[in-house]
Amino acid sequence: MEGVWAAPGRVNLIGEHTDYNDGLVLPFALPHTVVVTAARRNDGVLRLRSADAPGGAVELRAADLAPGHGPRGWTDYPAGVHWALSTAGHRPGGAELSFESAVPAGAGLSSSAALEVATALALSDLYELGLERDELALLCRRAENEYVGAPVGVMDQTASACCTAGHALYLDTRDLSRRPIPLDLDSHGLALLVVDTRVEHAHSGGEYAVRRAGCEAAAVALRVPALRDIGPAGLPDALERLPDPRARALVRHVVTENARVERVATMLLSGALRAVGPVLTESHASLRDDFRVSCPELDLVVESALAAGALGARMTGGGFGGSAIVLTSSGAAVAVAAAVESAFASASYEPPVIFAAKASEGARRLS
Repeated sequence: MEGVWAAPGRVNLIGEHTDYNDGLVLPFALPHTVVVTAARRNDGVLRLRSADAPGGAVELRAADLAPGHGPRGWTDYPAGVHWALSTAGHRPGGAELSFESAVPAGAGLSSSAALEVATALALSDLYELGLERDELALLCRRAENEYVGAPVGVMDQTASACCTAGHALYLDTRDLSRRPIPLDLDSHGLALLVVDTRVEHAHSGGEYAVRRAGCEAAAVALRVPALRDIGPAGLPDALERLPDPRARALVRHVVTENARVERVATMLLSGALRAVGPVLTESHASLRDDFRVSCPELDLVVESALAAGALGARMTGGGFGGSAIVLTSSGAAVAVAAAVESAFASASYEPPVIFAAKASEGARRLS
């Protein structure tokens, strides 16, 4: 093998379902990564192996890659990246790619984006494609949209490719401008718990696609390029112009969620980290009641954590399962986690997986 690369999963601190509405997001990278060991091949074959998937290696001819063709499953993500690079005019050749992932799959922590970004970075380095991180993220998003068929925005791939340790990434998904925002929880006596409910979610099709289509239809009805273009001051008028209550709810969430991203970024920059907690809880209520992407397990995380003294909590990721985040004082973290576990046991839910998140480095070459 010629090298080893890693790309992380991510937690989205605030800014949910705003990225495909040209909005604002504030994710940070996790220490959990997808690691790929890679080498070039001169026969035009993409040979893919995963330590986390059953069966042996899968061989695909690079020239035959096309959306909707070939095996469906995890191999679509690296195959889709190779296809996206090729159709964009780059010339990656064949490759031997062996993956191992520490990012929980189906937990809303962007395991698919980590797989894509690790692949893209490895191919870019192996074949000296010279891809900038923004371009790499966009090509990975295209792979997931067009090859995999998942209508995601660009947040996950950008977070995996571009985050820096100790910081969240303030990202404007319209122009892709970004800046790191310090996220030093330890020095403020705080902890951010990630609670994987173990209710698996998926972005391909289904209700996620319904929400995106609803947002796009509302933007057309309001005659704006995207819901991003409706600010808080224009929200009452926009809601009055929409006869469908479901459309009004989608618009209300997106507009208020963009405002919450700006509020949280300001709080982080000013050192008011404890004040972030109630904003997280506001976001969850909006996702639960307006966007309708929560589930009983996610709601129980939020309710039980707040009852145990957490500063704030919300679902993170696309929803319909996956994970929630809980902001708490460091001293209360163990008790809050125990309260969530107890609530799940009382509800006869599968035990959640809980860990403390740390803002970590984005994609990089390891060797």
